[in-house]
Amino acid sequence: MPYRSDTPSGTPSGPVPGPLAGLAAPPAGPPAPPGGHRAPHPAGGQQLGAFLRAHRELLQPAEVGLAGTARRRTPGLRREEVASLSGVGVAWYTWLEQGRVAASRQVLEAVARTLRLDGAGLRHAMRLAGFHEPAEPPAGARRAALGASVQPVLDSWPASPAVLLDPHFDLIGWNAAWSALWGDPEAVPEDRRNLMWLMVADRRLRTVLHDWEPLAMNVFQHFRAQAGPSAADPRTGELYRRLDQDVPELRHWWGCRSVAELTTRAVTVELPGAGPVRLSLSSFRPVDEPSALVLLLTPVSAEDAARMTARVGAMRARGAAAGSPATGGDPGSRRPDPGVPAPVRPDRSGRG
Repeated sequence: MPYRSDTPSGTPSGPVPGPLAGLAAPPAGPPAPPGGHRAPHPAGGQQLGAFLRAHRELLQPAEVGLAGTARRRTPGLRREEVASLSGVGVAWYTWLEQGRVAASRQVLEAVARTLRLDGAGLRHAMRLAGFHEPAEPPAGARRAALGASVQPVLDSWPASPAVLLDPHFDLIGWNAAWSALWGDPEAVPEDRRNLMWLMVADRRLRTVLHDWEPLAMNVFQHFRAQAGPSAADPRTGELYRRLDQDVPELRHWWGCRSVAELTTRAVTVELPGAGPVRLSLSSFRPVDEPSALVLLLTPVSAEDAARMTARVGAMRARGAAAGSPATGGDPGSRRPDPGVPAPVRPDRSGRG
């Protein structure tokens, strides 16, 4: 998109009028104003400015309740109009588009509302500004809708264990292959139906999973990296308390501050009576709910796929014989499969 320069002549100086009074731009280099504002990353600040300007030029005055004029030469809204509607000073907004200042999250949200940015646009602006992307966990009807929309995707992998996680790594949905490999999550109390808890407190999983510790640590590091500002929310605190109660020998893990991405890797699981199965771990996020995460374990070879298919078939046969079909789908519609070992519950009295 071509850009035209309508920057006021000269370099603004002195206090900024409006709600951000007291901020000033030095002759060279980005200002470092008080009040929680950060100096912008040069590349990110310029990209953010270009992004905001592009949306400003696409927005018509009538869309924000302003009257248009025949003599308007600026495409879209003027900078002073965006500044006024967002509650910031004109000079300061000019510097924001130039990449010379950094906005707080609250101010950037106000500008985004003025520019009519949708959810994807706001997330992109926040990333360009250097903020951790908001990750509100889906709850209630939204959580149920997410599970219902993703469950067919999970079920489309009959030989590949797959699970849908919320931002706390609580399990929302899973497929039959996941239950066949790890046991039905329905057998685990709901407050412990969490990937981190399963990785460290499920003794059976720790026994059958080769190289258990590096993967479990990577899961925990990724959770810590993703939690970010949500680290103090009630569910996160509850998870740490459960882990501390149920796996006290790993207490040094919960105090660890290291973070990492959950990277693609090969995983080997020892199936009792069937030998090892090699799986490739990968992950992706639903486009309409980027705070959620899908983990997929794909058989590496045809032989691995055949072993997983046999495992799922045996589980279904046992479930059918017992009158309890073991499949994926809505967790509320499933009953534990007596033929598949369930994840181990904590055996400490008085701990849930």
